[in-house]
Amino acid sequence: MTGVLAAAVGVIGLTGCASDKQGQATITKEQATQIARAKVPGGTIKEAELEKEKGKLIWSFDIATDGTKNITEVNVDAITGDVIAVDVETPEKEAKEKD
Repeated sequence: MTGVLAAAVGVIGLTGCASDKQGQATITKEQATQIARAKVPGGTIKEAELEKEKGKLIWSFDIATDGTKNITEVNVDAITGDVIAVDVETPEKEAKEKD
């Protein structure tokens, strides 16, 4: 039982953290999604998260494109809406990052 309780507390804690970050963001997830999709027309968003990176609050999107196994990561500043980075990750590059 203790493990289940600890896991539940951990999930509640993580949810609280995400909520706190969303309260700090002036750009909504929907707005950031539109901005990211404009950088990868026709792409499909596989993952989206709000995170702090290098001291900035950002929306990070992993976007797949038909006809390729590459993933384009688009980072949108959660305060200004500016695109901070667009990085194409090949399957090989992604495998190296996991190691």
